Amino acid sequence: MSTRLSVSAQASGPDLPAGGLGRISARTVYLLAGRTLRACWALAAVLGVLGLLMGLLVAPADLQQGELYRIMFVHLPAAWMSLALYGTMTLAAGVGLLLQHRLASMLAAALAPTGALMTCITLWSGALWGKPEWGTWWIWDARLTCELLLLVLFVAFIALRATIADRHLASRATAWLSLTGAAALPLVFALMLWWGLAPPDADAGPARALHLGNVVVAAAMVLMVAAFWAWCLGTVLHRLRSIMIEHSDELQLTAEPPQEHDA
Repeated sequence: MSTRLSVSAQASGPDLPAGGLGRISARTVYLLAGRTLRACWALAAVLGVLGLLMGLLVAPADLQQGELYRIMFVHLPAAWMSLALYGTMTLAAGVGLLLQHRLASMLAAALAPTGALMTCITLWSGALWGKPEWGTWWIWDARLTCELLLLVLFVAFIALRATIADRHLASRATAWLSLTGAAALPLVFALMLWWGLAPPDADAGPARALHLGNVVVAAAMVLMVAAFWAWCLGTVLHRLRSIMIEHSDELQLTAEPPQEHDA
């Protein structure tokens, strides 16, 4: 026996935009997310296993970094996903702020924890990669510093939303935070490059490693990027459904009585 959740087609009010799109968006998103997230996780598992096997066991060692460069098969996809998730979160928060669309604000909230996790993985793997090259776990280069700032923005977004009790005020505050961060990050990166804060051996980093000219290396990287995308998508959709249930009073999510099925 299970209880299904549906979204009333009559949902309306100041939290949803006027018109048919606002009324059907909650139902469409909730049902589509439920049908998609497991497929995303399954796809991520398959692609991740294949990518790791190719990257760790099949791809040749680098002439300069040896086996160390294999960290990039986790580091680079996580770094790209952290940027993509922050950009998507900012876009969703901006839409929620400008159009007063509650689902967009909920999507931004669902993206933040996954983005924070990707940023943590990027910093952790970057430290492991950089220690043998730089002789230290941390260096104030432009890329690492911007990634650290990205983590601070994700954590601040999550904390701010959890601290403010009023949902509408919390959505507006987090939207302005993410928009401010999106404007500040390029400026910080440019200033640090201008001050000359770059890695001691930038040419031996990810950019050079990606130009090994080996098809296996490229294929493994593509598989790992796709795996990270699929896992993040499934996780965000799962969290979005949970947030929609928490906000059931706004979206008019109602429990349907369990239906009996003939044997």
